[in-house]
Amino acid sequence: MTKLTMNRRQLIKSTAAATLFVPSILSARRAHAAGGTLRVGYVSPRSGPLSQISESDGFVLEAVRAALGGSLETASGVFDIEIIDKDTQSDPNRAGDMASDLIYQDEVDLMLVGSTPDTTNPVADLCELNGIPCISAATPWQSWYFGRGGTPMEKSFTYTNHFFWGAEDLLAVYFGLWAGLETNKVVGALWPNDPDGIAFADPKLGFPPALKDAGFTLVDPGRYQNLKDDFSAEINAFKSAGVEIVTGVMLPPDLATFMAQAKQMGYTPKFVTVAKAALTPKGVASFPDGLGANLSGEYYWGPQFPYTSSLTGQSTQALCDAYVAATGNQWLQGTGYVHALFEAAVDTLKRATDINPDSIVEAMNATDLNTCVGHLKWGDFVVAPNVAKTPVAGGQWQVQEDGSYELVCTFNDVAPDIVTNGTLAPKVW
Repeated sequence: MTKLTMNRRQLIKSTAAATLFVPSILSARRAHAAGGTLRVGYVSPRSGPLSQISESDGFVLEAVRAALGGSLETASGVFDIEIIDKDTQSDPNRAGDMASDLIYQDEVDLMLVGSTPDTTNPVADLCELNGIPCISAATPWQSWYFGRGGTPMEKSFTYTNHFFWGAEDLLAVYFGLWAGLETNKVVGALWPNDPDGIAFADPKLGFPPALKDAGFTLVDPGRYQNLKDDFSAEINAFKSAGVEIVTGVMLPPDLATFMAQAKQMGYTPKFVTVAKAALTPKGVASFPDGLGANLSGEYYWGPQFPYTSSLTGQSTQALCDAYVAATGNQWLQGTGYVHALFEAAVDTLKRATDINPDSIVEAMNATDLNTCVGHLKWGDFVVAPNVAKTPVAGGQWQVQEDGSYELVCTFNDVAPDIVTNGTLAPKVW
């Protein structure tokens, strides 16, 4: 019995209450890359309600495969490398199923996963359970860390690391955006009953205490179910309380429903600043009656970032230009974090002294890498050592002369390296 098999069985025994299915093939998993091939799994929501976030995945995967040329030189030799990607269809249960396939059938050496806790958390949990190194991104760190049972000030996970910003960074950005216009500082919250919404609404670690400390009055109608078709109760509560700032963490269809109903009911707040829902120009353009105009929120990657790819040497502007040239579409924020996941993966595998989980994890934990989204180094963030923090700025979707929407960076006080290129304006109704 190998040390790896024993570690997994001990872990399974210690988590007997878990509902994850662990087949008998587990004990037969390879401890190294069979046939000289490294296998990297990648899981993301390519279809379904979250698909806008992953719209550029195909472009990134093609570019990474081309850059690698099918092989990778590592500290333990030269290996063929295969990237196997799976679509969750925006379903958390399917995310776990796809991770299971990659672990038990494809026998991946390293797992990558991005885009919201509905995707990152079930995949990371399955990797942790089975001793598979996993790097995740594009989920606020609280949703990933606390949502998976992490304990503050501890390295709570052995096989799973994460990089992104957190609710505290987003709040600093939102406060900066909201300071750009005069308001009554009454904030209405649209937080769903999902890992993101629960984390953002947490009375100790989420938005509520920070809003209170900053002098804002919070109106919180309570958690709602995703893909809700009637926000009239929330809108009436906001109107009654005089809410001038609406915030939340929403799916794109929910934000579209809310804004259409708000306009119908004569409710026109000065700010709609919502995470997750307004991340792509196509998504913003799809909102009815031009309601995407001047939505504000996070600017978490784009040409205003002054970084370069460790994999291709391209600047963020060059990466955006390449996407536009290849697809004919506008650049997307999600492109940077998918690209950075593969930067981290390639760097980790190059430094691994052997192709087995323990060696890969050791190399992963020793990461000290400049990427297209910023610097990655695990262990420096004391609150959650499994997390590497990356920068975020504030932006607004503004209508251009040709009628298209462009995400303009309007606030960078919390990340001065990210260059602003516009001025904040009131929400257009």
